[in-house]
Amino acid sequence: MRSAAFRSFVAIGLASLLSAGARAQSAAEFYKGRQLQLVVGFEAGNDYDIGTRLLARYLSKQLPGQPAIVVQNMPQAAGLVAANFIYVRAPRDGTVIGAISRNLPSQAAMGLPNIEADARRYNWLGGVSFPGRICVATAGAPVQTADELFTKSMLIGSVGVGSSTSIIPSVLNKVLGTKFHIVEGYRGVSDIILAMQRGEVQGSCMSYSQFRSHDELFRQGKFKIIARVEEAEMAEAPGVPSIYDYAKTDEQRQLMRFIFSSTEFGRPYIFPPDVPKDRVQFMRQAIAAALKDSDLIAEAEKSKLDMTYRPPERLEQLVRQLYDTPPALVEQLKAISPNLK
Repeated sequence: MRSAAFRSFVAIGLASLLSAGARAQSAAEFYKGRQLQLVVGFEAGNDYDIGTRLLARYLSKQLPGQPAIVVQNMPQAAGLVAANFIYVRAPRDGTVIGAISRNLPSQAAMGLPNIEADARRYNWLGGVSFPGRICVATAGAPVQTADELFTKSMLIGSVGVGSSTSIIPSVLNKVLGTKFHIVEGYRGVSDIILAMQRGEVQGSCMSYSQFRSHDELFRQGKFKIIARVEEAEMAEAPGVPSIYDYAKTDEQRQLMRFIFSSTEFGRPYIFPPDVPKDRVQFMRQAIAAALKDSDLIAEAEKSKLDMTYRPPERLEQLVRQLYDTPPALVEQLKAISPNLK
């Protein structure tokens, strides 16, 4: 009897020690040599994808054992599928990182359809870039100035309702009365730019960085920036009028500021909810260190890719501000936002 009791006592003691050892495992020990998955909510070749693959290479160097980081593209529904996957189904142990749309936080705060995430529960790891958005017309488009956006119709290409290529023109149509006619269904930004060159569509609205490989089209006069979707001046678009110049009321400005605040998120990176805090902090520091690597900076400059660091604390602050928006204003915002059904 005493022997059985002793064996039971030893077994319980060993279990307790093993449990304590597991709990005591540091974040560095957890990540040492462990393969990670980085889910990108965009197609290959998009600036999110290119920037994420660049970060993945240098992030591995910041982790113990330099583990492999496998990048997986999940572009369905303009990145919404990826955002929902990270929130609902991804492991919550710190082995899966998400690269989601900068538009997701405002869409989630409005409670738009098919968004399963509460953006406040993501673990924000930081972001890159501070993109300026523009509307571009081809040389053959009927619209050649910002003023003409209100008097002439223009066909513009779009990936889908969850992307900036649809959000920007839809909001401008409903808030200011522009006459964009949106042609949706393009697989990605590169396909839209090809469609512009072929004359299938006459323009598009998106971040300036999406045109980074097409400078010659602007120099040759084939493409023209007709408006910027930022209040602040853009060095890349000197003298181009801001769409905010056409707002007639404070309410119009307030509505656009809420939806277009997404630019401050850059290209954000997240963990799912409930990842252990020490692993969140460890990954935040690793991402920040990777983005300071001189070789990464040189590669980004060579490819004209904005990898400006966006600290996680600022992203968290932006999320809180979005969710603090008065309910009455949120209802107005839902009325002017593209339907995600």
